[in-house]
Amino acid sequence: MIDTAIIGAGPYGLSVAAHFRSRGIPFRIFGRAMDSWLNRMPNGMFLKSDGFASNIYDPDAKLTLESFCRERGIDYSDTAIPVALDTFTSYGLTFRERMVPNLEEKMVVSIERVQDAFRLCLEDGEEFQARRVVLAVGITHFAYVPRELSELPASLLSHSAAHYDLEPFRGKKVAVIGGGSSALDLAGLLNEGGAEVSLIARQTALKFHGKPVVGKRRSTWERIRRPQSGLGPGLRSRFFSNSPLAFHHLPQSLRLDIVRTHLGPSGGWFIKDKVVGRVPTYLGTSIERAETQGSMARLYLSAADGAKKQLDVDHVIAGTGYRVNLGRLMFLSEGIQSNVKTVENTPILSTSFESSVPGLYFVGVAAANSFGPVMRFAFGAGFTARHLTKCMAASISKTRVSVPAQGAVTISR
Repeated sequence: MIDTAIIGAGPYGLSVAAHFRSRGIPFRIFGRAMDSWLNRMPNGMFLKSDGFASNIYDPDAKLTLESFCRERGIDYSDTAIPVALDTFTSYGLTFRERMVPNLEEKMVVSIERVQDAFRLCLEDGEEFQARRVVLAVGITHFAYVPRELSELPASLLSHSAAHYDLEPFRGKKVAVIGGGSSALDLAGLLNEGGAEVSLIARQTALKFHGKPVVGKRRSTWERIRRPQSGLGPGLRSRFFSNSPLAFHHLPQSLRLDIVRTHLGPSGGWFIKDKVVGRVPTYLGTSIERAETQGSMARLYLSAADGAKKQLDVDHVIAGTGYRVNLGRLMFLSEGIQSNVKTVENTPILSTSFESSVPGLYFVGVAAANSFGPVMRFAFGAGFTARHLTKCMAASISKTRVSVPAQGAVTISR
């Protein structure tokens, strides 16, 4: 029996583990460090988040992205220089080495409830029990592909999360579906890499973040009206960034609406010049259906004005984002899944991130409907790690502690 198992080793899992370690909370952590960032995002992309909002969090802020870049001689700015993917992944791996050296790079294949604990099974066959489980699984399990594309075989259809290396698409006709950052990044990078790209989006106009103005100090009124935050400038974003607990107390229907609509599809300012005027774009266009046509995929498109068009391509990439659905977490037993209270397929969480199954916690994107849109970004890992550690330490302090003659400490309920 161990006290806590952390599942996932991205920014959230690593931040929580670093805080637990600092407070002496016993845990084991499992997963491949920065896996989604290393293997599921296109080489050459930049993070949409500003530099100051792209940290992984240790309790003393000893290893920030800024300090890492200074150490490696990498250009850094809180807002003016976009963070390259390879910089962020290297930073994450360094954080893992220094702050979470006990990470076990093994996958958890099953979790089931046994009395007042959980039984976990690892891919190497090891089984053990844990009193608590923290799921920091990130976005990997939740890739969303529209049903209109469901008739296409895997050889002709993939999600944006499937691509780190874009070289295989050189010289190929590729349709990218979506108008958010994933789709825009892919379209720009594919075009730059020699693919013949078409971008298809339901939006009637593409949106991009504004480029930071270097060297110009914002006026006092502008700083009040549009304060900076981990989610970008604006009073609403500032509230969602800095007040996840207050967000938790909003009515559920309002929380769901905010998470659904705040910060709609948009790209980083740095990708705009690689897309606009360079990539053929079908805006205000929906896909009615898709089918295989020989060795190619044929898309049947419908424009907002009713015009119809067919588009034949070698491959279709759905840059259509992610939708949390607990049913996609196949390693959770049916017994656990049936007992987790949900809304829109996402867990309903207490103010301590605990689900309706005692001892089962969700952090990161799966916690967005409870704590706000900040949980979709690395910036939210700071609050999560601090608050969860505080709650966990308080919970452990309520347990009965006995010290055998040999000096080993046993914590039991």
